[in-house]
Amino acid sequence: MNPRQRLRRTVQGALLLGIGATPLGGQSIARVRAEENLRREPNGEVIARLLPGANFDVVDRRDRWLEIDVEGWVWARSLQVSGDPDLSLVVSEPQGENLRVAPSGAILARLSRGMLLDEVDRSPGWIRVRRRAWVWSASVTETSVAVVAPAQSAGSPPRDAGGGGFTTAGEGGASILVAPGGDTLARTVPSAELAVVARQGNWARVRLEGWTWLPSTGAAGSQGDAPSAEALTPAALTADPTGFRGRMISWRLQFISLERAEKVRTDFYEGEPFLLTRFGGPDGPFVYVAVPPDRVSEVGGLVPLERLTVTGRVRTGASSLTGTPIIDLLTMERARAPG
Repeated sequence: MNPRQRLRRTVQGALLLGIGATPLGGQSIARVRAEENLRREPNGEVIARLLPGANFDVVDRRDRWLEIDVEGWVWARSLQVSGDPDLSLVVSEPQGENLRVAPSGAILARLSRGMLLDEVDRSPGWIRVRRRAWVWSASVTETSVAVVAPAQSAGSPPRDAGGGGFTTAGEGGASILVAPGGDTLARTVPSAELAVVARQGNWARVRLEGWTWLPSTGAAGSQGDAPSAEALTPAALTADPTGFRGRMISWRLQFISLERAEKVRTDFYEGEPFLLTRFGGPDGPFVYVAVPPDRVSEVGGLVPLERLTVTGRVRTGASSLTGTPIIDLLTMERARAPG
């Protein structure tokens, strides 16, 4: 996932009521009125149960059926790698598992065992997933979504000089785009107040101010006396397994092997790829580097004992099985060691 995608999803998570960004081609959301089945196709196999009050983006319709994007967070231990070429994960928990609006957050749906899912993002112990499927339209309330744009892209016609005043997002909220007709950055809660900065035809450039949780230990340039990404060591992480969670590190590591997590490694999801490495060299402490599935080919050519510079974020300072630090890979530079 590139930084732009990560930022977009972070902003969506902070501003969203319900889940998911509104697709450019379908500007409505479905709010579940009563508990209802989610089906693989119209009148087809039931793959989940949607709970009242959950909001989902409408992407298509067929007769009295709506196709929706279902997106949220699932406890990683309840998922396994599926082997399906299009949907990489499968619900493995025998009794099914909850889909939540955020890690440990409100429940949106109950996913059935065997339901296939696409991975969107991850956080320690949790995976954000998405699935497109169908719901009976009579069981939801469909609401149109107002779309507003905060910026102008290169090549767009000059915007009108007029502006000022405020507007209020509709009952379905308002999608915030990078430019008229551009990518979605976020969606406001219903009835959110937006300051109008300028207008361009039917488009309005708006300003929305708010707060997001950003601890000082997680923000570059505001670390105080905290060690830098290079100075932070595996020993420091192990001594305080949760204190440095989310911190960025940049370490020189020696690659040993590419592994797949077994079920007993509860800090990973089963089958998750990771690098077994040593910090600093052959005598250093072990470090696990979790690799996103779409980057396995990038690390597949690594040679045992090869030296790497890895930049990543701390998932945990001490894994529950071995006490080894786990890092989520962001970037990697190869530098082969002699002999």
